[in-house]
Amino acid sequence: MIGFVNVFKPAGPTSAQIVARLRRIYGVYGRDRNIAVGHLGTLDPQAAGVLPIAVGKATRLIPLLTDQRKAYAATLVLGRSTTTQDALGETVATGDVPPDGAKRLEAALADFTGKISQTPPMFSAVHHEGKRLYELAREGKTVERKPRTVTIYGLTLLGTESPATARIRIACSEGTYVRTLCEDLGAAIGVPSHMGALVREASGPFVLYEARTLEAIADDPQGALIAPEHIIPFPTIVLDLRASSDFRAGRVVALPEGAPAQTVFVRDHSRTLVGVGEAHGAMLAPRKVFVTGD
Repeated sequence: MIGFVNVFKPAGPTSAQIVARLRRIYGVYGRDRNIAVGHLGTLDPQAAGVLPIAVGKATRLIPLLTDQRKAYAATLVLGRSTTTQDALGETVATGDVPPDGAKRLEAALADFTGKISQTPPMFSAVHHEGKRLYELAREGKTVERKPRTVTIYGLTLLGTESPATARIRIACSEGTYVRTLCEDLGAAIGVPSHMGALVREASGPFVLYEARTLEAIADDPQGALIAPEHIIPFPTIVLDLRASSDFRAGRVVALPEGAPAQTVFVRDHSRTLVGVGEAHGAMLAPRKVFVTGD
């Protein structure tokens, strides 16, 4: 079994819990309790939206996914900052929201577009001396974190729900902390702030309107699987019986009609995906091979 699943994660469960549920669904469907299942980027428990998951042999293709851009819709709550930078944390500071808070916020957005520096929050999965930062935070510890550079491709004020609550849309690079962005935006206009609700609208080629609920996936596991060619933009070539057998064995084979690209998906005469190959002149070298039973 091989494919990707675009899961709609509701607010509440962790990404690991969603993966466990998918493993049960596809373990039963494929009659394989040990089927490999892994997500392509965690989503905080309180967040909802797109959670891409690789199933079966597709877990070996995760390093080939080059489009790691993300898109989010979030609420920015002005007037209170928290220990976790979201609504679940304890209050750190409070402040009055100025009457022109929305105008100040809109004017500040341009300063947070492009490459910006962020310091990972203590309540994050970043490692520090063998521990996750959130583990240290739960112990009441705070450690120095190195700032990292992320890219904000687009930042839009969608509107305000009240003087203290604004809705924003963010298009950003992998590794961007929307919680931190919300707190930094508030600081830029002189008001303590935190992130309210968060919905991931896109993760690379996976988009929200195509995401399926766990219930829908359980009803149709096969229909929820997305072929790797629809996610990773490599062309596909088909090898005959002998060439596909040699390819599966890790041997270099002749390209049937020249290479449409340097890296290609390889399928056999029955259209079964057997691996990923790299073209070298008129020859095709195995890069990843899927053998029967792996």
